[in-house]
Amino acid sequence: MRTRSKSRLRTLSARPSAGRRAAGFRKRKAEAGSGLVEYAFILIVFLTMVFGIIDFSRALYTYHHLSNVAREATRWAAVNGATCGADTSCNGVNGMNTGPASQSDVQDYVTNHTPSGIDTTQLTTTVTWAQGNGPTICSASVTGVGGPYPNYPGCTVKVEISYVFTFVTPLVSSSGMTLSSASEMVIAH
Repeated sequence: MRTRSKSRLRTLSARPSAGRRAAGFRKRKAEAGSGLVEYAFILIVFLTMVFGIIDFSRALYTYHHLSNVAREATRWAAVNGATCGADTSCNGVNGMNTGPASQSDVQDYVTNHTPSGIDTTQLTTTVTWAQGNGPTICSASVTGVGGPYPNYPGCTVKVEISYVFTFVTPLVSSSGMTLSSASEMVIAH
């Protein structure tokens, strides 16, 4: 009988021990944790890219609309020039002014035509009327007419809009970025 039990012991000892199995299990468990750490690093990089894309898309949206509002305000100021009140075309309807456009009129126009999503308190509007290659009345008095009238037909009007854009994520800049657009046109009316 003893021989039989010895053979049984030999077959049991040939099997891997419970300690060896646990060591292999611990090794696989440690590898699974490294996958979690790698996933966390990749997730951070991925979310940084996503938020960067969102912020730069917002900046592009803002710049596009600032450029559009600057062009519209310049056209509006060019149509509402010094001679606007001399005829009945400037009657205060359909976006026309009741007289020549002033700096505050153009600023109001920009504020009222800025789309939602852009904070109008961060807008700075500068309007300049310049002679350029226009008539003398733009920069000097003309006999019989008076002057100078910088917003007289033939002179130029320039509207510059600047906006302080703040990023949602402070990865790029925490102080913000200044976006600006300018448009210039010859006064027609």
